[in-house]
Amino acid sequence: MFRFPRRSAGQPPRAYLIALSLLLAGVAVGAARAETLQAEVAVQSTPAFTSSRLSVEVMGTGPDVILIPGFASSREVWRPTAERLAATHRVHLVQLAGFAGEPWSHGDGPLLQPALDELARYVRESGLERPAVIGHSMGGLSALMLAQQNPDLIGRVMSVDSLPFFSALYGPAATPETARPFADQAAQMMLTSSPEQFRAGQSQGAVGLSRTPETQAAMVEWSVASDRQALAIAIREVMTTDVRPQLATMSTPVWAVYAADAEGGAPPAVAEAMWSREYADLPGVRLIRVDGSRHFIMADQPERFAEIVDAFLAE
Repeated sequence: MFRFPRRSAGQPPRAYLIALSLLLAGVAVGAARAETLQAEVAVQSTPAFTSSRLSVEVMGTGPDVILIPGFASSREVWRPTAERLAATHRVHLVQLAGFAGEPWSHGDGPLLQPALDELARYVRESGLERPAVIGHSMGGLSALMLAQQNPDLIGRVMSVDSLPFFSALYGPAATPETARPFADQAAQMMLTSSPEQFRAGQSQGAVGLSRTPETQAAMVEWSVASDRQALAIAIREVMTTDVRPQLATMSTPVWAVYAADAEGGAPPAVAEAMWSREYADLPGVRLIRVDGSRHFIMADQPERFAEIVDAFLAE
């Protein structure tokens, strides 16, 4: 999350739409770093599971943990976390179709729900026993939806800087209906921007999403490698998907970890008020604020994030 301009009447400013499209983005930690670390951990393939909606890389042994990246993100966003956890857990790294170079073959059809259906199928067919699911941004929304739709399938959920209704960023009175025109505009921008405009917009917004230049640069590259049609579909769906009405009936334990950064991100008081308000109806939710971080907590505060993940999995 980051500080964003207020919505004005009529058309929102271009900078707002750029930031809006970027807020859901995941960040790759860099191919060179991934290649260096990957040799240290045994990586398993999943030949029995094939899907045009997602792919899964598996590493390690132990209790199952599923890691879901966010909008436009590569699974590499989770690489340091996955390789650390693989010593004690079996880690399932998800890559969604259409993002970060993964092919998209579904035209203008839906993205989010079919991917969730396939992920649920993966859990069942792979024989996973109530895995923990950790998702960043759009991946956090996906994790909540997966648990809501399959309460007997998922053991626990951690959402990382993710709200149950993204467009609550417009304000507490926002609804899917009032957000729809802005979702359509954001999607249209994805489809019509020239390559130069698109890269410039991603670069502009990246600064508000992470404190580290390496993270900012990597995020832009993964966004540029994504399929524009998939991006347009995803941002429209996420901006108009509100899972708050189902929170009160959830029985799956949920931790909601969120970022606060007084120097370029969301001020602590603002972030705390928003997350407390938006998760208020979820019984037993554990809200954890991470200061000194923007949207990509795992990159901006890796040691603190690792502590939180370990506590979440140990509970």
